[in-house]
Amino acid sequence: MFGVDWNDPQTLWLNLTNLGLGIITLICVGVAVHAGLAKLAARYKRAAAAETEADATMATHGFHLPELGLTMADGGEPEKPVEEKKRRRTRKS
Repeated sequence: MFGVDWNDPQTLWLNLTNLGLGIITLICVGVAVHAGLAKLAARYKRAAAAETEADATMATHGFHLPELGLTMADGGEPEKPVEEKKRRRTRKS
């Protein structure tokens, strides 16, 4: 297989060394792939947990009104549209 003569005593140790180095290389590639996938999985879990926490916070600390958007914690009024601001400026002049 692959043109390797395992019965030749002059190249036996060279072939065994190459086989061992090939196995070590495959193990290192497998460890690197596993570490990369583990890091991606941890990042995905952390993002999903943060999103779930944000959803839970919004559910307990506010509610959505279509005409107002999200309610404001300080009880302030939402910002007025740009057209209304322009009308106020022209009245003052």
